[in-house]
Amino acid sequence: MDKMKIDPARSDQLILVDGMDRPVGTESKEKTHREGLLHRAFSAVLVRDAGAEREILLAKRAEGKYHSSGLWANSCCSHPRWGEELPDAVFRRIREELGCGVSDLNEIGSFMYRAEFADGITEYEFDHVFVGTVEEEISPDPAEVSETRWITAEELARELRETPRLFSAWAYSVFSIVLKTL
Repeated sequence: MDKMKIDPARSDQLILVDGMDRPVGTESKEKTHREGLLHRAFSAVLVRDAGAEREILLAKRAEGKYHSSGLWANSCCSHPRWGEELPDAVFRRIREELGCGVSDLNEIGSFMYRAEFADGITEYEFDHVFVGTVEEEISPDPAEVSETRWITAEELARELRETPRLFSAWAYSVFSIVLKTL
């Protein structure tokens, strides 16, 4: 089944960018991913204090997602809307996907990646990485997230090393940036 065909957001307009993340236009989410067009995205990682350590929230992508379903990834990832500031998009999508608020949200880096998936889908993103602190209990949207778990930085580094196939294509890049700052 072509999951992109049933994605309710397939006609959303994504921000196309050049290699310096300068906007060059917009295109539908479906066309952007079918043609592998470079577009702006973000990956948010939520943390909490757990005694002497900070823990990182991992999210397993729901089975209905058009790619990378059933894989572990960062807490929330998506695309800003045209005219929407990146932090505003991050706050919006965290609320929509995880049902919680976040504080101390900061952009800590960015990277570009390209990954090809089944059904002719290609992610080619200029991805901005944000870290924020969870303010309240999470309540994930099951259409977005099938499971969540908290993990220490040390445990995450070990899992990325030992079982990389359980993580999304962008997870290693996101978490490489995050683990350097925690």
